[in-house]
Amino acid sequence: MRINEFSSSFIKIHILHHCKIGPVYGAWMIEELEEHGYKISPGSLYPIMQGLEKKGLLSSKIKQSGKIKRRYYKITPKGVRELKDAKNKLKELIGEILNE
Repeated sequence: MRINEFSSSFIKIHILHHCKIGPVYGAWMIEELEEHGYKISPGSLYPIMQGLEKKGLLSSKIKQSGKIKRRYYKITPKGVRELKDAKNKLKELIGEILNE
């Protein structure tokens, strides 16, 4: 699946949703998105996650376990508000689309 403007928005919502549940790292997020039909490379995912961090929606911390270093992302209070707003807009849109 090519990542277009619409896919990118859905991917961002997925990321915020999972970061609200608990901290996530990129490789795990790629696998999670693949379960939903998104084929995304690290070269596409990491800039999205970094962009969400720059906007203040995510924060990150590097953790090292042995030789493995991972950057874990978690949602910020601003990200929680944005996610709630996105969910409300999605519910409204889905309701409108399904009632046609």
